[in-house]
Amino acid sequence: MHTVAVLALDKVIPFDLSTPIEVFTRTRLPDGRLAYRVQVCGVTPTVDAGAFTLQAPWGLEALAEADTIIVPGCADVDRTPPEEALEALRQAATNGARIASICSGAFTLAATGLLDGHRATTHWLGAVELAKKHPEIDVDPDVLYVDNGQFLTSAGAAAGLDLCLHLIRRDYGSAVAADAARLSVMPLEREGGQAQFIVHDQPPTPRGCVLEPILRWLEDNSAKELTLEDIAAQAGMSTRTLNRRFREQTGTTPLQWLLRARIRQAQYLLEATNHPVDRIAGQVGFGSPTAFRDRFKRIVGTNPNTYRTAFQRTPD
Repeated sequence: MHTVAVLALDKVIPFDLSTPIEVFTRTRLPDGRLAYRVQVCGVTPTVDAGAFTLQAPWGLEALAEADTIIVPGCADVDRTPPEEALEALRQAATNGARIASICSGAFTLAATGLLDGHRATTHWLGAVELAKKHPEIDVDPDVLYVDNGQFLTSAGAAAGLDLCLHLIRRDYGSAVAADAARLSVMPLEREGGQAQFIVHDQPPTPRGCVLEPILRWLEDNSAKELTLEDIAAQAGMSTRTLNRRFREQTGTTPLQWLLRARIRQAQYLLEATNHPVDRIAGQVGFGSPTAFRDRFKRIVGTNPNTYRTAFQRTPD
């Protein structure tokens, strides 16, 4: 079982701490087994979390055994992290552990020197300070998260959810990640102030959303050739009103949302079947295999064949 260690240092941000605990402990494999073992560890058993204190059941030795380490944000970025924690992170990295930070946790990870020469992000409010303190890091404030392979960083609190789902998809594929997203009731496609560095599974439609009926209809009919006018007619709105509602509630346009739904379905088919890529392109609603490959690479960050090699399960 994959072990995730969550590092709790004094002044830890409770939301950042709870996000990986909640997401990873709820993740299940297709056969119902737990996907992760989660351990909260600290320099000392008692950790100051601001409004309350918490008990960390494991010490820093847990980092040495972890497959993945999550470094939550700290409420005081000027606070110097304990040297024993930094050294434990460095040693874990040497041992091959994957290390990811949430929000201002990037300051702790940066203090280890492990991010030197890499691209990284943090909450936009702290991006200038992170770049000032660590000029050897290429700080990008305009992304939700950055994946450098072994080291990952994410922006503000909600981006921690995106990061955790990305890690799940890396470990177990998009179907397991989609189930985890469903349990987390993730928001719909987000654009704007901080755009995703790598776009992954489009999260499910939250219950009670005004657009829920039309979004579910789009999911069910995504393989069909649909125009904006078709979608507006189904929704009983003008195209102008439909566009406005989508922007307000999903952060994107109806047609962009539809494209993401098609790519998400294609990811599943690439993982679960041996269907040729050209056939999958038609199955999910792309009239041209070339257009499908281009859109898939733009959204997922790799081509369909490479994605299949990385994530294919035993086909049904």
